Amino acid sequence: MYEILDQINSPEDLRKLTAEQLKQLCSELRSYILECCAVNPGHVGSSLGAVELIVALHYIYNTPEDKIVFDVGHQAYAHKILTGRREAFRKNRTLEGISGFPKRDESPYDAFGAGHASTSISAALGFAEAARLQGTENRSVAIIGDGALTGGLAWEGLNNAGSSKADILVILNDNNISIDKNIGGLHEYLLNLTTHPFYNRLKNKVWNSMGDGKARDWVQKRVIDTKSNLVRGSGGALFESLGFRYFGPIDGNDLEQLMYTLERLRNLHGPRLLHIHTRKGAGYAPAEANPTVWHAPGRYNPETGERIRSEYKADRYQDVFGEVLVELAKMDPKVVGVTPAMATGCSMNLLEKAVPERFFDVGIEEEHAVTFSAGLAAAGMKPYCNIYSSFSQRAYDCIIHDVALQHLPVVLCFDRAGLVGEDGPTHHGCFDLAAYRSIPDVTISAPRNEIELKRLMYTGLSVSGGPLIIRYPRGLGEGEAWREAPYQELPIGKGEKLLDGKGVAILGIGPVVNRALEAALRHKEEFKKAPAVYDMRFLKPIDTEILEEAGRFKAIITVEDGALKGGLFGAVSEYFAGRADAPVIKGVGIPDRYMPQDTQKAQRASCGMDAESLLELITEMLKNM
Repeated sequence: MYEILDQINSPEDLRKLTAEQLKQLCSELRSYILECCAVNPGHVGSSLGAVELIVALHYIYNTPEDKIVFDVGHQAYAHKILTGRREAFRKNRTLEGISGFPKRDESPYDAFGAGHASTSISAALGFAEAARLQGTENRSVAIIGDGALTGGLAWEGLNNAGSSKADILVILNDNNISIDKNIGGLHEYLLNLTTHPFYNRLKNKVWNSMGDGKARDWVQKRVIDTKSNLVRGSGGALFESLGFRYFGPIDGNDLEQLMYTLERLRNLHGPRLLHIHTRKGAGYAPAEANPTVWHAPGRYNPETGERIRSEYKADRYQDVFGEVLVELAKMDPKVVGVTPAMATGCSMNLLEKAVPERFFDVGIEEEHAVTFSAGLAAAGMKPYCNIYSSFSQRAYDCIIHDVALQHLPVVLCFDRAGLVGEDGPTHHGCFDLAAYRSIPDVTISAPRNEIELKRLMYTGLSVSGGPLIIRYPRGLGEGEAWREAPYQELPIGKGEKLLDGKGVAILGIGPVVNRALEAALRHKEEFKKAPAVYDMRFLKPIDTEILEEAGRFKAIITVEDGALKGGLFGAVSEYFAGRADAPVIKGVGIPDRYMPQDTQKAQRASCGMDAESLLELITEMLKNM
């Protein structure tokens, strides 16, 4: 079906191709990515934009001995396809297939695992210094986007690499967008660099008019050798001040130009930075026209670009958050929203449209987002800082030192908590309940449905004495009529009994409580008896009145969409530890291992969180009694 691509089983095959065949390969790679992602949804736009870059890198560099380190990994699909995983890519992001991100134990070509932003430079520097110490000639390349370059870790890596004189090439893949439109000083800096008049005069009047042959080669050589000095003062000086030789910007979708440049840069030594400009979604008109949507578009018709939308019976939790935040901002002029570059993903873009002066997208800077929110709170504002649960781990120290220790009322909304599905272990929000429970003056809550999320966010208007964490899952709610539900302040540290019962008490937190209630009601219908079911609502402070009531049962089942170790199971076990008459406590949650990519439904079932598994557990425990 694919004339060139079907012949490529490794980069060695790639290096046998002619220049024209390489161009055809790029076209076929795009078609193949679009074909596969139409069935198994993934990150389309970034990977389309990086096709020429990845082809050129594997052609010029001796991979896997030479190390290519990706940042985040959204752009790595062509890399996976070219490195022996062409057929496996048809099951990308499925349980039987490969990961959607670079993964070390998947292939020797995946030099370093990725999933979170801004890690590539530090990791590539590690490879470069290891090669020096081991006396090898292996090269080290970091690929980082302009969005990921806003992260503090990226600048720590740049600073260290520049001063170390390591043999490292950093490729800045600049497409003016990460997931949402990039915001901030660095974005403007790079945009000015890319649009610098001298560069464009050179490119338009000289470079593209040279055609093929010796004249063009001569001009290219001079430009590559001297570009750092020519654009000094308009961009390259920033990177050169850190100890890098700066080259660019060049067209990252021009394969010939890329290969020529990379071949020369591979033979140079010391810290180098190549600035390329690519188009997110390049080669596919729908993706180029709407790069935010086509970052991860879901299922679609690859021929027309028409997205295949599912009919949902419920709103997504992220949409509830976005609409409620707008309403709270209208109620209280001190309410502000802060997001580290996930405005569309968490629906804070609704606040941006409604009250733009109180919306802050700080870039991919989770630590800064938290401390910035702390500053806002210290000045009397009411910040709602929305961070994906797995990304909040990066801001752990800031949550302790800058928020909790200073008793500042920041509302931290952790989207994508629990098991997230096809993105897999790099994105699961498994650890938040356990991680933050040990911090003094932190309130931790998890709504069981959309109405509870609305009311917890409203409760955040009155929070004091420390941060309020509200964590909720990726995906659809329970179908509650939350828009009609009145606002209501919920008492901190108080849960709710949902069902009377005997023998066993089920203590749950978050939407998984609904599955426990469903299982209990099914058991009651079949066997005329059921366990009691409680929605704890708050992990910290925990409702001790419910615990005392549950302690009168023979057994307790805890249910949570989080790590079993240290979460609700840990809190309940600690409460009853040492009591002679303590009930038997059984925990249901995420086990002590990294859960592979799969659908959310399948992942939850594998952890025993679905109604069927809980019904079996309830039946077994009540039978044993």
